[in-house]
Amino acid sequence: MRRRRRHALPGFGLTLGLCLGYLGLIVLLPLAALALKAASLGPAEFWSAVTTPRALASYRVTFGCAALAGLINLFFGPLLAWVLVRYRFPGRRLIDALVDLPFALPTAVAGITLTALYASTGPLGKWLEAHGWKVAYTPSGITVALVFVSLPFLVRSVQPVLEQLEPDMEEAAATLGAGRLTTLYRVVLPTLWPAILSGFALAFARALGEYGSVIFIAGNMPMVSEIAPLLITAKLDQYDYAGATAIAVVLLLASFATLFAINLLQLVSVRRRSA
Repeated sequence: MRRRRRHALPGFGLTLGLCLGYLGLIVLLPLAALALKAASLGPAEFWSAVTTPRALASYRVTFGCAALAGLINLFFGPLLAWVLVRYRFPGRRLIDALVDLPFALPTAVAGITLTALYASTGPLGKWLEAHGWKVAYTPSGITVALVFVSLPFLVRSVQPVLEQLEPDMEEAAATLGAGRLTTLYRVVLPTLWPAILSGFALAFARALGEYGSVIFIAGNMPMVSEIAPLLITAKLDQYDYAGATAIAVVLLLASFATLFAINLLQLVSVRRRSA
């Protein structure tokens, strides 16, 4: 009889069973309930619920603002991570702690604070409106709120990779005659790109479902500045559970597709680098 392979740490079967059971209870069971509720609708009813003019307008606002916020953080997130890792300056630890503030701050508090800052009577909003840019109660305000809540995903995804990237590689490139931009594009970015993509996907998926920090600054005007999560809440208030579930499935599928696509791109990138 062949001997069973022994693990260095005991209890593999028990811990794996507990982890899978916990994952199924916390994650898979609610998703299954959502899918079953959506399946109670026929194809025609489901399509009709997710393609109403109000729903399509909310998708445009939600996906457009989430993508724009992700692109903004796609630049500033890695830049902030670079500053925190590569430079030593007074207050660095404080800035590093402030990056996690959107995680710890209640989303409603963030929404109220951003509204007070960017409203017509706020210090920053008054100045921006004087220059022709109204932020609060417009899609611009939604984008600002989503940038605030999604920034930590980019920073925390890139920061550990930067900490493991030794400056010796950049110094070797410099000794071989590479300029700073060449070193950035040929040495640094190829190493950081999988982490940047992962952070962008997490930020985009989080922005799709953000609610608390957005509803105060959005204005919530149908067809103008209404996000899809708010439309789901409105349908629940009207006891339209089927319509709310259908829109929730659209957001769920979009988030899953984004994460799947980014992970696939990361896999292809890693295989190309290995080859």
